[in-house]
Amino acid sequence: MTQADFGPRPGEESIALPEAFDAGLYFVGRVRTPWTERAECPRNSAQSDAVCTLEVDPRFAPGLRSLEGTTHLIVLYWMDRAPRNLVAQQPRHAPDSRGTFALRSPARPNPIAVSVVELLGIDGGTLRVRGLDCLDGTPLLDIKPYFASTDARPDARVGWREAERAAAVSGPAGGRAAP
Repeated sequence: MTQADFGPRPGEESIALPEAFDAGLYFVGRVRTPWTERAECPRNSAQSDAVCTLEVDPRFAPGLRSLEGTTHLIVLYWMDRAPRNLVAQQPRHAPDSRGTFALRSPARPNPIAVSVVELLGIDGGTLRVRGLDCLDGTPLLDIKPYFASTDARPDARVGWREAERAAAVSGPAGGRAAP
């Protein structure tokens, strides 16, 4: 599977990428999931009950110290098979294209994905988790503890999503809900 397998589709816009990167990073391990094809992956991590593993490279395994008793983690991973040159995308479920930064699509200049996962167990440098949405072998960037007091934002809104919900409620009958 290559980046070309992910687009662009009609309604999408791509750009020429800069010749050089601005920063470097280290993959701290690999994500192991049951999915080997893009079509098999859940659309988002909340749609998955699959138990997956985070295999942390042995040199970074000491960084897992003190995670025992933690129930949820923030996992950052690198969607290495996604295109990086799309600035506008046409989601399959949407009538119009949207800017890449208004979406959670893996196709983006820096294909960093984030999921809040449930930590099920730790065995050395391997963590069993639930709540991922990526292909098997995806590079692991970072693991952070999830703090409900800091990380939860119950009042957060996404503009286009709120507009879609309002349109669905008002219906096609000129602002009145359809019978």
